[in-house]
Amino acid sequence: MKTILTSIAIVLISLSGSTHELKLWYDEPAGEWLEALPIGNGRLGGMVYGGAPDERVQLNEESLWAGPIENRDRVGAWKHLDEARQLYFDGKYKECDQLMQREFMGPRVAPMSYQTLGELNLHFQHEGEISEYRRELSLGDAIASVQYKAGNTTYTREYFSSPADQVLVVHLSAGLSGSISFDASLTRSENAVISADGAGSLVMSGQADKGEKTEGVKFNALLKAVTKGGETSTNDGVLKIRGANEVTLLLTTATTYNHDDPLAACKTWMSAADKPYSELRENHVAEHRRLFERVSIDLGDSDMDDIPTDDRLKAVKDGGVDPDLVELYVQYGRYLLIGSSRPGDLPANLQGIWSEGIDAPWNADYHININIQMNYWPSEVGNLSECHEPFFDLVDNLREKGRKTARDVYNCGGFVAHHTTDAWWWTSAIGDVGYGMWPLGAAWCCHQLWDHYLFTLDENFLRERAYPIMKEAALFFHDFLTENPETGELVSGPSTSPENAFTAPDGQTARLTMGGSMDQEVIWDLFTNCLAAAKALNIDDDFTRKTADMLSRLALPGIASDGRLMEWPKEFGEPEPGHRHVSHLFALHPGSQFTLRGTPEYAEAARKSLEYRLSHGGGHTGWSRAWIINFWARLHEGETAYENVLALLRLSTLKNLFDTHPPFQIDGNFGGSAGVMEMLLQSQNGEIQFLPALPSAWAAGSVHGLRARGGFEVDMEWKDGVLTSASVRSGAGQPCRVVYAKPLSVKGRNAINAEHTDDGAIVFDTQAGQTYSLSVVD
Repeated sequence: MKTILTSIAIVLISLSGSTHELKLWYDEPAGEWLEALPIGNGRLGGMVYGGAPDERVQLNEESLWAGPIENRDRVGAWKHLDEARQLYFDGKYKECDQLMQREFMGPRVAPMSYQTLGELNLHFQHEGEISEYRRELSLGDAIASVQYKAGNTTYTREYFSSPADQVLVVHLSAGLSGSISFDASLTRSENAVISADGAGSLVMSGQADKGEKTEGVKFNALLKAVTKGGETSTNDGVLKIRGANEVTLLLTTATTYNHDDPLAACKTWMSAADKPYSELRENHVAEHRRLFERVSIDLGDSDMDDIPTDDRLKAVKDGGVDPDLVELYVQYGRYLLIGSSRPGDLPANLQGIWSEGIDAPWNADYHININIQMNYWPSEVGNLSECHEPFFDLVDNLREKGRKTARDVYNCGGFVAHHTTDAWWWTSAIGDVGYGMWPLGAAWCCHQLWDHYLFTLDENFLRERAYPIMKEAALFFHDFLTENPETGELVSGPSTSPENAFTAPDGQTARLTMGGSMDQEVIWDLFTNCLAAAKALNIDDDFTRKTADMLSRLALPGIASDGRLMEWPKEFGEPEPGHRHVSHLFALHPGSQFTLRGTPEYAEAARKSLEYRLSHGGGHTGWSRAWIINFWARLHEGETAYENVLALLRLSTLKNLFDTHPPFQIDGNFGGSAGVMEMLLQSQNGEIQFLPALPSAWAAGSVHGLRARGGFEVDMEWKDGVLTSASVRSGAGQPCRVVYAKPLSVKGRNAINAEHTDDGAIVFDTQAGQTYSLSVVD
């Protein structure tokens, strides 16, 4: 095992240029689920505890959902919309809230949660004391492993979930022939039956049924052992292995969400058992590396590879710094996205695909008022564009029910979605107006469709997929927007600023507003991007003309008397000034309406809002802190962004490097990973920015393979905080505009006519497939 691990490390080092290994490792088994190590192939996941003599691997399959339920749209609610708006404009804010709650909001029902598949349990018949224990996760190979001695015998286990063969694999070996003996079983806390199939395999059958009005999916799982030497038998739902030299366990699973006969699907995938373990491993590693190895990052050496990951994290929590750990965290985010979101899969939910129980926190659903969008922030810049595709499926899947919600609830065209959904793609406004009365979910999602186009310049994607969805989302707001009677400007509402509230002049707490800043920013973003997409596709029609007219009349956020960007249209009081959502800064990130170079007054107002929110305790959840890193990166505040990277590690990161809200939510992992990359490279508004928020703690380093909008791929190296070399590979042959703190020169295969602009940029034409070298002018 030691020889194998060393050879893997050498491969990683040679490919990345880094001097350390991309591994999480520990000197003891996981004591709880939040310490286990995740493996996944996009849809089939496992959490490896690494126990000895008793092992647990908690299992998930992405489509194992309870539900669905009946439609919760409040049909005809639109008849009360004018009255609610008038109440707001008359200053009767609480009455507006109450009317909207009474007439618009559907019920929040009993949990329809994403659920665990169950557990694979192994009980070993070891002799002697356990010693020399090591548990690890190789990010470069997507393989978890455990090695230890029992008595004088060394035992090794490797675990992976293969995207190539669609099986979860556990391989067991030992240093002494005939010494592998254990019992294997499948368990689930409810609604499952485990039996032997008569062919030496275990079969799990069950249903995600909460005993409510509706039933969830039916599912099957199949467990098979392939042994070298020894004897295999089944008894009372237990697979018994005795005296083997080597064992490979294979697990397949499927549900009725995608398969009429899930057991048949399991048996088809189980044909992988005919392949030798070496081939299964090779197939898996090759497919994982195809994506993972596109990017490498070096932020400086910590010389702490020989210290367990939990001890390294504790040292950071105690005030230390560890640039290697930050690099590991960034690459862990990319690893988790590859493991939870591949083309054809469901999108990564609030917990990716890794969820422990029957009733997950917030059902592990798809919150589309920040959380699921954040899941995909690393996808484009992190060179994992394919992993973004399940998110686009989500948006597309919302359209059918979203059209009905738009028509029946609002009497509007287009389609609409609210603050959350799940695998059944419902779009109703549900629960309390404070979180549920927010018809901007689909509109925000459309931002990422356009962003994918900007990164890839895939015109077919824009024409066939993105633009039709964006247009349909915009059509809803063509009908929904109304004039503010005081200003004549177009405003959205009544709507919440996600999950926040304000104090009305009469002292009452209210939730809903007309023309809240986030609404206006998201709609501005949607309309602007629709017009840009139409221009790219040479479309000029009634829709584009109406969109342009409405955009010109759209109310913009205000700047308060204290200089802060206003969250609400008026300077209301704030009952929770340190609220976890910072929704009114959408236009700073992920949007690009407000920028340092383009709208400095708004950028300064956003800065003051951010400072105020943080000074009152903001950023106290993991995902919120991750968003704050991205804000500071956009403001080019490298030191402050870095302080928040450290805060994310110190306050919101668990031993296995999972993000915690609390509880565990994976969005913080993805947002934090994206935030570090945003500190190193930005490309919004038609220009590439090298090292825009580089902190002094990363004075020397390199990055290879990050993606930039315009179809570019970027490598950079720096020393003493100054860029030493950079290269830009052009994928689409578009003009390239680069900004850096110092003047740059550019070289290519052929002579280049570069322009240096008055605002400090260098602009040059490119050819598709060519690489251009840039360096600082002495």
